[in-house]
Amino acid sequence: MKCFVTGASGFIGSNLVQELLARGHRVKALLRPGADERGLQGLKFERATGDILDRNLLQREMEGYDWCFHVAASYSLWMRNYAPMYEINVEGTRNVLEAAGKVGCRKIVYTSTVGCIGVPQPVSGKITPATESEKVADDQMSNDYKRSKFRAEGVAIDLFRKGGLPIVIVNPSAPIGPGDVKPTPTGQIIVDFLNRRMPAYLETGLNWVHVRDVALGHILAAEKGRHGDRYILGNQNGNWTMQETFAALEKITGIPAPKTKIPYWFALRVAEANEMVSFVTGKPPRAPVAGVKMAKYKMWFNPGRAIRELGLPQTPPEQAFADAVAWFRANGYAKK
Repeated sequence: MKCFVTGASGFIGSNLVQELLARGHRVKALLRPGADERGLQGLKFERATGDILDRNLLQREMEGYDWCFHVAASYSLWMRNYAPMYEINVEGTRNVLEAAGKVGCRKIVYTSTVGCIGVPQPVSGKITPATESEKVADDQMSNDYKRSKFRAEGVAIDLFRKGGLPIVIVNPSAPIGPGDVKPTPTGQIIVDFLNRRMPAYLETGLNWVHVRDVALGHILAAEKGRHGDRYILGNQNGNWTMQETFAALEKITGIPAPKTKIPYWFALRVAEANEMVSFVTGKPPRAPVAGVKMAKYKMWFNPGRAIRELGLPQTPPEQAFADAVAWFRANGYAKK
């Protein structure tokens, strides 16, 4: 297939390009001028230079392509001005999906996030991981990234229902693995651990998944996904507390895991103070308020639908962490 990919220089996007090429597909990647292309080194793909806010460019570059993967997004838990984030995540999504529909793409895969799915609530002290049908409560929409992606997902659903576009939505959980160039916030946890900058932790829960499985999940969604449906791209054995996460990292690296757990109220006060400084300096806070508020919930998810309907691979999360650690060490992110 001829595949058009936005966000190709990002963590998921670069792994997706790699997996598409490995399966014999032709790839055109939309890259902004000056994009960090380290994750794409050595890969043979066609390049389109531009921006997802340019409707004419999108339609011109997508002409004749079979599949469109819209992975690009603005992801930040702190910004002085969030207007550009909404423009990219909402209007940019509308531009890409409409352009793909106009040129006749047979499958359009939109990359959302599990942040658009409701997190599970404890019942008698037990948490049942959430499925795609779990609705998001208002208090869980705790930051502008989540709100912008929720609106973007609404655009995708509306274009499917009213416009009949062949859209499939995928909702990755917390991907880790090789090629996390920036790194992402989840990758930064591993980098900080490797550099012994993790003296304490805030207890929460995440669903860890190998980034390669997420990339393959996109391809499987194009091959088998039902139009209008969404699929959690996660790991059924990846719902870990932070304590379990650091225990796994200790086993992989030999570095002692932090033992001190920070109270939620204290972490929130520190984050608020950090953001006050950031508004003066312009530098992102090390611990943004949005991140602390997200940590209030155990973000555990059930990828059963993607496993059943798509055949989503389930690489053990221990292997995902080992691969991430090896990549960060090999690429100079960990101090010797």
